[in-house]
Amino acid sequence: MNKAKSETIKDGKAFLRSAFSAEQELLKIQLKFSETSITHDGVMGEVNEQHFIHVLRKYLPKRYAVDHGIVIDSNGTTSDQIDIVIYDNQYTPTLLDQHDHRFIPAEAVYCVLEAKPTINRVYLEYAAKKAKSVRTLERTTVPIPHAGGEYPAKPLFPIIAGIVAADIDWSEGMNSTAFLSNLNTLIGEQKLDCGVALSDKSFDTYDNGVLTINQTINCFAYFIFRLLQKLQSLGTVPAVNWNKYAQFIDG
Repeated sequence: MNKAKSETIKDGKAFLRSAFSAEQELLKIQLKFSETSITHDGVMGEVNEQHFIHVLRKYLPKRYAVDHGIVIDSNGTTSDQIDIVIYDNQYTPTLLDQHDHRFIPAEAVYCVLEAKPTINRVYLEYAAKKAKSVRTLERTTVPIPHAGGEYPAKPLFPIIAGIVAADIDWSEGMNSTAFLSNLNTLIGEQKLDCGVALSDKSFDTYDNGVLTINQTINCFAYFIFRLLQKLQSLGTVPAVNWNKYAQFIDG
């Protein structure tokens, strides 16, 4: 009997905690390696984005695409470049793809995340600005025909926004007054719903806006499972009014 099998028999929960902890440590090592071996900040940022994207793709169902990109609406208005976009690619195509460049229709977006080396006041505000650039875009929604008639247009859900990082600058981490104070200043379209610092903890406000900070060593797994539950609660994205996009093209 191998070690993993014997551990599951002895204590299955402890086995899972240990396995997820090892995966989190691997991600931390990958981020640290890029920090110490890549001499260009822009390239290092792109590599670290891909590390986070890779893990999210592993755990999110295939109905959710995970990429970096720019979000666009039917008026041709675009967001800032977004590090990580979780979006629908089953019913909503991306536009004008060129290698790693793509425009993602605003209606397709579930969640946007910024990947940064650390969490501090500057990066929280930066992530909030990126979130606003997506949330202010126009999203369309139309009824969906079916054999017996049509389903009404799906209401638009709030787009999730957050930040992921290796570290956090405050010595007390997410328990610090400074972190909480800076987070609470971000409201409305700049609100950050979730985040994780691999060296510390994760947070989210999924439960009726109440801030939850996890206290486990497996903060990234906790972050992913909470995100999965939130995505599940959103259901599917709205049906796009493609005629609105056609009108923009037609001038």
